[in-house]
Amino acid sequence: MSNNFWLFRASRTIGFVLALGLSTSVCASLFGFGGTSWKEEVLLHDGNKIIVDRAVDYGGRHELGQSPPFKEQTLTFTLPHTSQRITWKDEYSDDVGSSSFNPMLVEVFGDKAYVLGSPVNSQSYSKWGCPNPPYVIFKYRNKEWKRIPLSELPAEVRLPNLVISSPDDVAKKAKHGFLSVEMIKQENEGFSQPEFRTIMRGPVANTGMGCLVRIKGGWGSPGGSKAPGGPFLPKPSGLNNKN
Repeated sequence: MSNNFWLFRASRTIGFVLALGLSTSVCASLFGFGGTSWKEEVLLHDGNKIIVDRAVDYGGRHELGQSPPFKEQTLTFTLPHTSQRITWKDEYSDDVGSSSFNPMLVEVFGDKAYVLGSPVNSQSYSKWGCPNPPYVIFKYRNKEWKRIPLSELPAEVRLPNLVISSPDDVAKKAKHGFLSVEMIKQENEGFSQPEFRTIMRGPVANTGMGCLVRIKGGWGSPGGSKAPGGPFLPKPSGLNNKN
């Protein structure tokens, strides 16, 4: 065969490989592979500040045309009194379709740390027992995180100190991906729901999420009908943060 034939075959192969790579790249973009990270300056109950490194990976179930939710997210910070570096992780859950929480605060008391989050949707809300107010709280001690009831959260903890709604989008507007205490406070202003303006210690009138029950193949209403598969939130927000 002529050299021209082999050159033709080689050029077609190279073209196919390049096209496949481009297609893979486009698919990755469309389906939300990848992630991002940023830093938040967190004001603690005692007036001290710590830096929380936040990272998210995108993925999970979402409606066509929506941005992907957070498939996994982490909060990493240092305990001031011990210099111990710790990480809280919110992983993908198939029965939620994404990670489970909107993290609202990090607090530190000596060698103990707390993370409080609000469920991202009705599936997460129901999975975690339909708490009212809609908080799920974790305590770090002796090198492990454990869920605790609201009654065990120290009374000194009164205000959210992390960006609650779409924090990754907020971080894109920040210089060098760093959100100061003032920026966090500004972003959290304007929530119509009292449970996102302060840490409530008693039930709220309307959590905004229905309490579902597990049925074969997913979730359903208490009356027995199957609940829709969503809402699959484009980000773990879905919060009405404007009056």
